[in-house]
Amino acid sequence: MARGRLQIYLGAAPGVGKTYTMLEEGQRLRAAGADVVAGFIEPHGRRPTAVMAEGLETVPRRTVPRRGATFTEMDLDAVLARRPQVTLVDELAHTNTPGGGTRNAKRWQDVEELLGAGIDVITTLNVQHLESLNDVVRQITGVLQRETLPDEVARRADQIELVDLPPEVLRRRLAHGDIYPSDRIEAALTHYFRVGNLIALRELALLWLADRVEEGLQRYRAEHGIAIPWETRERIMVGLTGGPEGKTLIRRAARIAARTPGSELLALHVVPTDGLTHADPTALSTQRTLVESLGGTYHQTTGESVVEALLQFARAENATQIVLGASRRSRLSLLLDAGVGHRTIRGSGPIDVHVVTHEAAASSALTTRRPRPGRGTGPRRFWPATVGAALLLPVLTLLLTAPAPRLALSGVLIVYLLAAVGVALAGGLIPALGAALAAALLADYYFTAPVHSLRVEHGGDVLALAGFVIAATLVGGVADMAARRTRQAVHATWEARVLSRLATAMMHGQDLPSLVEQVRESFGLTAVSLLERAPEATPASRWYVVASAGARPPEQPYNADVESPVGDTLTLAARGVLATDDQRVLGVCAAQLGMAYLHGKLSRHAAEADTFTAAERTRASLIRAADHDLRERLHAAEQALARQDTDATRVAVRRAAQVVTDLADLDRLQGGALDLYLRPVGLDEVLTAVLDDLGPGGRTIQIRLPEQEPDVIADGAQLTRVLTALAADALRHSPTGEPPPTLTAEAFDGRLRIRLTSGPDGAPRADSLTLRLAQDLTEAMGGTLEPTYGDGRLLSVTLTLPAASTHPWPRPGHSPSP
Repeated sequence: MARGRLQIYLGAAPGVGKTYTMLEEGQRLRAAGADVVAGFIEPHGRRPTAVMAEGLETVPRRTVPRRGATFTEMDLDAVLARRPQVTLVDELAHTNTPGGGTRNAKRWQDVEELLGAGIDVITTLNVQHLESLNDVVRQITGVLQRETLPDEVARRADQIELVDLPPEVLRRRLAHGDIYPSDRIEAALTHYFRVGNLIALRELALLWLADRVEEGLQRYRAEHGIAIPWETRERIMVGLTGGPEGKTLIRRAARIAARTPGSELLALHVVPTDGLTHADPTALSTQRTLVESLGGTYHQTTGESVVEALLQFARAENATQIVLGASRRSRLSLLLDAGVGHRTIRGSGPIDVHVVTHEAAASSALTTRRPRPGRGTGPRRFWPATVGAALLLPVLTLLLTAPAPRLALSGVLIVYLLAAVGVALAGGLIPALGAALAAALLADYYFTAPVHSLRVEHGGDVLALAGFVIAATLVGGVADMAARRTRQAVHATWEARVLSRLATAMMHGQDLPSLVEQVRESFGLTAVSLLERAPEATPASRWYVVASAGARPPEQPYNADVESPVGDTLTLAARGVLATDDQRVLGVCAAQLGMAYLHGKLSRHAAEADTFTAAERTRASLIRAADHDLRERLHAAEQALARQDTDATRVAVRRAAQVVTDLADLDRLQGGALDLYLRPVGLDEVLTAVLDDLGPGGRTIQIRLPEQEPDVIADGAQLTRVLTALAADALRHSPTGEPPPTLTAEAFDGRLRIRLTSGPDGAPRADSLTLRLAQDLTEAMGGTLEPTYGDGRLLSVTLTLPAASTHPWPRPGHSPSP
């Protein structure tokens, strides 16, 4: 069955029109004859959105009762049973309410089931709900988003469209009541919907979507084999050798990238496969840190030719400019062999190459670099060595047969021996043996009596020719053996380096996708995937991608060019050419990746087990606290009924109902289903609301505030609820005639401390449900709540919340600067 298509309407903030646009698309598809149903639509009380939904078939929602409260969620099973062509599902990052047969914690997991069933899904998402941007959004707006979506889920979407409005237009919609109710407009305008916040969120959405478009472009280029860079955006690639010039090159490349907004900085270090050059690991680590601090990315690959590896990586990453350092080689060596910079320029094509001078290049001109040993013999040098011998020997023979001066046979054989040694060093045993035999025949024909004949008259000449052939053969054999040993040592060194680098990355806690990317770069593969088969699956069933890297990573083992199984349920699948000798090393890397994945699963299971144990302990304590509070409230109601005190009965019943509400809200909070709207809140406003809620009795509380207390980052309604509940509890246990509870506040180190002190005897309970709910709500708002006990009684409660600033924020009605 083909997987359904996922289409996401992405917005920078609430109210830009995502749901309306989704419904509009649904109406268009329905008019075109498609079978469209609304799986879950949340109009948020907006009349135009509700009107746009009219006429669409709606799957009834599932009701979820939770501790006295009722919630509604999308009925996944009903949608699957209905099997429409297209389903509209609002709020992709939503957290499902636990219970009621819910099998998925998040709505995006419900959407994954719909897609797996072949149903197309159109959904909505705000940029602040993306997991990778959660911290950035909190820094910008001061609001912690507890409902987040893994970026990978959004990246897999077949289509993402940005629903955008300029900040001024969005604020105008908000002021007209098109987004929030009237009682929330003023606070939203002065805090979350400030112009600066909206501009920053809009930029985040545009940049994130631009990256997704870039990924699509790269896939298209890979699928169509397009190697020529397309300059859709500037990508500056800097080549690093691990030498002293690295920092200079990185900073120069970063300045080039900074001149073009939206450009990208990449750094590449090429490890030659001959193993004869070794970069300083400490220097490379320092340079990598510098690259990442400047917003770039660091990469490492291997290759027989540094130039070919540089250009191959540049074309694969669609680089537009390459920054290289001026050669540190001497002028003489540059005359004999062009440097990496010159050869890169010749092969770069449309890619611009910058050769940057540096201090190390200037000083190297005065010194002679230690010559590098040759790369050894091998199959790639067989034919060049053979052709060289075929050209060299006739030329030497022509020179040696010149009229004068003529050399004796011994001198001729020495010249031929030098030529045979050169061929042996270049091509190994077989070319050297051929050159020796050919040289012996030439010496016999031109320099032994009788001349121009292959017969030999003197026995000494026969011995000399035989010795020449044996010596040349021995030299060729030694050179060939040395080359083979060199290749084996080089390959062993490369294997150790690859495995050591991967093990170090695992020890440093790198995530699995980064480890897979490292394996891909080390072996020069096009794409790599770590695949897992479900335990209940049959051999022909679908595999799941655990982590992947590269363009078009394989999703099934049979789609890969190379496969390395890891146990019964894991396998490493790769696209690209892999040498036979490297298959074993890839298998070891695959085993390491499998160990990292299994270790991560075990860690997650252990964390889940700890969370479950803690939840069970919490549940038990909540039951005890709720039982205690309910018994007290019902006992008060029973006594009031006996006295026929209607008002007291009503108060006791209301308090008992509040216990049920508190228990339900506490359960929602722990399940992540209770939304908090964090923003700067004035404490004086909160205390005014607290005193109003407490009624006449609240006026006895003594309040001591500083002259100018800073605003706090909190949910105003929930902070009011916390302080009201704690103050009411303190008032209930303050005897008549004794000093009333006191509330004091003081600012320190960017935070505000609020202390509520009970009466002289304190409160008699230490396990109050009210206290537990207040503690969890305070922690959810980024603060702390610490009770103080004495003789088993609650004496005081101290709340500490982050301050919005060291100076008071403008109150509603003022005009804060964006």
